[in-house]
Amino acid sequence: MTATLVGIVMGSDSDLAVMREASTVLDELGIGHELRIISTHRTPERARAYAVDAAARGLAVIIAGAGAAAHLAGFLAAYTPLPVIGVPIAAGALRGVDALLATVQMPPGVPVATVGINGAKNAGLLAAQIIATRDPEVRARLAAYRERMAASVEAKDRRLQEEDAAAFADRGGE
Repeated sequence: MTATLVGIVMGSDSDLAVMREASTVLDELGIGHELRIISTHRTPERARAYAVDAAARGLAVIIAGAGAAAHLAGFLAAYTPLPVIGVPIAAGALRGVDALLATVQMPPGVPVATVGINGAKNAGLLAAQIIATRDPEVRARLAAYRERMAASVEAKDRRLQEEDAAAFADRGGE
């Protein structure tokens, strides 16, 4: 069984579709993680306890996704020495811009690494990179992941070139 190294926390179950992208990439890289719904505003003591206990439970990184006021990542960062990655979730009239600003504008001394709006996949990859600084096996799996990404892009380009050549030939070479 893989040790749980990453905590993926969201403020609401409405954030789950976005935050599953972090879970999916961590699964692909063989990194143990947990998914939790913990609200900074509705369950503040639970959120504090999660952050305070995270390192002792073996977590190495926390990914926190929230929309609107998006206080979750900053709140957790205030209570843990672990790196926290904030995922602003697109919600409401401002489509995540409010969440992005709330997540990225942390005061000095309480850093939160922040990915783009709905960027949970990148948050998962960043968490993996943080873990890879001390784990050569994760570093190797990340390198293989990047090689697969590059091969996929090259294959797509080859198909595009073949389709363009075939379309050009169908038009009589014009």
